[in-house]
Amino acid sequence: MVRTGQERIAGIAARLRAGHWPQSLALIGAAGLATHWFGLAALILALPLAFLALALSDRRQTPPLTDEAARSAPMQQAIADTLGAARQGGARTACLLLQIDDFDRLTDRHGLATADRVILQSLERLARTLRPADQLFDLGAGRLGVLLAPMPGLTLGPLLALAERLRAALADPIPLDAATLHISASLGLCLDAQAPARTAPALYDACLAALHDAQHHGPSAIRAYGRGMTAPAPLPRALAEEVTTALQDGRLITWFQPQICTDTGQITGFEALARWQHPTAGLIAPAEFLPLLAASGRMEVLGDAMLANALRALQTWDHLGLDIPRVGLNLSPEELRNPTLPEKFAWELDRCDLPAHRLVIEVLETVVATSADDVITRNIAALARMGCPIDLDDYGTGHASIATIRRFAVQRLKIDRSYVTAIDRDPDQQRMVGAILSMADRLGLATLAEGVETAGEHAMLAQLGCAHVQGFGIARPMPLEATPDWIAAHRAKLGPVPRIARAKG
Repeated sequence: MVRTGQERIAGIAARLRAGHWPQSLALIGAAGLATHWFGLAALILALPLAFLALALSDRRQTPPLTDEAARSAPMQQAIADTLGAARQGGARTACLLLQIDDFDRLTDRHGLATADRVILQSLERLARTLRPADQLFDLGAGRLGVLLAPMPGLTLGPLLALAERLRAALADPIPLDAATLHISASLGLCLDAQAPARTAPALYDACLAALHDAQHHGPSAIRAYGRGMTAPAPLPRALAEEVTTALQDGRLITWFQPQICTDTGQITGFEALARWQHPTAGLIAPAEFLPLLAASGRMEVLGDAMLANALRALQTWDHLGLDIPRVGLNLSPEELRNPTLPEKFAWELDRCDLPAHRLVIEVLETVVATSADDVITRNIAALARMGCPIDLDDYGTGHASIATIRRFAVQRLKIDRSYVTAIDRDPDQQRMVGAILSMADRLGLATLAEGVETAGEHAMLAQLGCAHVQGFGIARPMPLEATPDWIAAHRAKLGPVPRIARAKG
């Protein structure tokens, strides 16, 4: 039943690449017995792969992706075995967790088949970076685990160097059928000696806490576990009810991320972003709670709160004399389908005594590219006529035609982060963004690049002619109270704006 050697491994890899995923995988030990069974949600690729057998099992037995304990059970068992072997041999081990950044967005935009290809290629790249005895785990939802085989004298320095190599391996472009995909990963790690206890749960939880800290400082950050770090509590099963209650109680808050001009460095606006500070789970990403609000029909309630907070921010900045031109606000399809939306915006702008041109409406390209909804079309046109600038968000992901861009009165393209990542090093990225900028220039559209993380990316975008940039490389999203200090510090770095005197006569 079981064949051994590289031929068998290559056959399995070929099946995976072709999309023929096994519903479970058995790891066969030296005695020829199945020692571990893993469902697709917790697929383990353990090296060396001396004996492998594929078998079918009911997918319903696979733990749901939201169950952290079930997803991590195979890895925790392997950690327990490795800790025992390390103790017997007087050696050390370590565990690392990698989370592909924005994996939910990647899946939504490119589909499950592409997400599976990304996971498979990521596992293959990590495997090439590791030793044959190290183990790799697919923990589901874009999270990968690494367990190092026992090593005498293992210390933090070599472990951090390995983490950097793993991160770099995932940063290489992934070729797709018609494009190239760039991904990044946040990484948390822990030496067994640094964990609160030399047990599998303690080591895994310490690694998870480090990953959570890396995600907080990411994307693409690396963090080693330190005392005081705590893993986020599992999200409660009744999260949909909780987020509705949080919305009613005002615990969904608005943070702001600055946008700057590439020519002068001056602040050209902020984008308003929703955040949920959960009492036990910490800061929950919008990708996790926005679908719950949409499913429960509460997106318009959130939209009303975001609108009020965005306008309040403009009033606050005006009161402080900070001269912030405008604020951007994302509108969901649910909000855009409300036939009274333009009247509501006009009322709120008038109530706050603010001109419409200071409130930017951001609409996802996927919405305008696929929308046959006349109400959405009318609402966006009405907001544009009112004077609100229209930004086409995440441009490059939704295949919007030039006719669609004109029909929706778009004034600015927000170039998706997937085109920005590593643009200073990737000629293909430069050509793609150059083409977008050239088209925008011919159509008379402004441009803004999202997800700018490095000075190199910033410089290349400026060189290519992108007018505005936004991203962690400029500043992370921040609460309204923190914006005045950031604005002051940023402008202090710029110094006086040079002025060119006009010739007389």
